[in-house]
Amino acid sequence: MKSGIVKVNKPSGPTSHDVVNRVRKLTSTKRVGHAGTLDPFAEGLLLVGIGKGTRLLEYLLHQKKTYEVVMKLGVVTDTFDREGKVVEEHAVNVDAEKIVEVMKSFVGEYYQVPPMYSSKKYKGVRLYELARQGKVITMPPKLVKIHSLNVEKIELPYVYFSADVSEGTYIRALCRDIGMKIGCGAIAQELKRTSIGPFSLEGAINVYDVEELKEDAVLSLEEIAEKFFKRVVVVSDAVKKVLDGQKVKVGELKDFENFEKGELVRVVDENGKLLALSIAERKSSFISTLKRQEKDEAILRPKKVFN
Repeated sequence: MKSGIVKVNKPSGPTSHDVVNRVRKLTSTKRVGHAGTLDPFAEGLLLVGIGKGTRLLEYLLHQKKTYEVVMKLGVVTDTFDREGKVVEEHAVNVDAEKIVEVMKSFVGEYYQVPPMYSSKKYKGVRLYELARQGKVITMPPKLVKIHSLNVEKIELPYVYFSADVSEGTYIRALCRDIGMKIGCGAIAQELKRTSIGPFSLEGAINVYDVEELKEDAVLSLEEIAEKFFKRVVVVSDAVKKVLDGQKVKVGELKDFENFEKGELVRVVDENGKLLALSIAERKSSFISTLKRQEKDEAILRPKKVFN
């Protein structure tokens, strides 16, 4: 099985780790990981890396995400979703106009306290593990950004909406905070992630519906890297040098897209195969000056090599 990223349409039920294990089984590959955990009750897009694709996952974690949400008003659970233990119930005496007004007030940046039942770590231990031990840890608020909230339908006690949010935003906690501001409490009843950065749910596969993962379902390293990094092509004589983790000099460049000093770029061979992610030690506009002065100086310093 080739290395790369699989767009998985996770069903409600399995954990993200369960999905990773399923992909391991389907591909007979041990080196499998995922970017951006989805709660067991949630469904939708989960990006799973295979082989060398796991080395690109860190660059997928910081993308903004889009969700389709069903929020239930009038109830509070210890997990802020339908899976938790009910701790409060309230009458829902609020009109649609007030609900929309409150939800719109969350658009922008705000400090959000992560849920106690989450995969976030406290002193090396995941919060949900501490919660199961009866230990309650209140994490410090984290600044998140709600890019947009679009209310699609209100059928009390349910509110149907889509949310476009920054990485690190917990939709369960957003529902909690909306419910608190309305005054009746709220939980995430249904949750589907529909996009992560440039990747949409369209074309994603449910790995529990197949007994074999075909290679055309795997996005190549090149397909992933081109979405995030400028391209630098090196001459054939420099390929081994790049794969050995050495710096790239001016005379070894064949073609390049404009880049800035300190920018992370993708280094490819003349056939477009990804060789490395490298840090630019000079900005590209300075290359012509170095050539004119006949200075064959180092331009790129390797950060990750894909040999």
